[in-house]
Amino acid sequence: MKLAELAAVPMGLQIEPYAPCHLDAIIRLSLRAWAPVFNSMQKAMNADVYQAFYSDNWCMNQRTAVEYVCAAEDTHVWVASDADSTMGFVAVKLHSEDSMGEIYMIAVDPDVQGHGVGSALIEFALDWIKDAGMSIAMVETGGDPGHAPARHTYEKAGFDLFPIARYFKKL
Repeated sequence: MKLAELAAVPMGLQIEPYAPCHLDAIIRLSLRAWAPVFNSMQKAMNADVYQAFYSDNWCMNQRTAVEYVCAAEDTHVWVASDADSTMGFVAVKLHSEDSMGEIYMIAVDPDVQGHGVGSALIEFALDWIKDAGMSIAMVETGGDPGHAPARHTYEKAGFDLFPIARYFKKL
């Protein structure tokens, strides 16, 4: 698929390039989608480390992260929607030196999770990454229970797990 084209996907879903008018809807659905993830991470991480990363308000940190990604010149963002609502988004970064495209951020509204929206966004992103001349695609996620649905979606799309151990210590 070409960037300028809108991709029609199952369920009346359309995937189109991000525009600033999408920002509020993307932030709202992202915070709702990531609430269980941050709850799970808080339980899985050392309390002091979690506090150092997210202070008292993970929502504010994530809001800022989404705003930054949507405005970043080195990031390509697309939005999934139907006639009634914004259903999800995906952000991609290209790492030309490694011939790798990275699905940098993705979120699907909890009301439509499990209905193929995430898979459609990933398929769209992978096609775009390939069309951009990259030979590898990468996505990173957590190993905690809150990230299990994301891991399932990535594995269903054909991603293979590369085990990495990342350790943290509060100083």
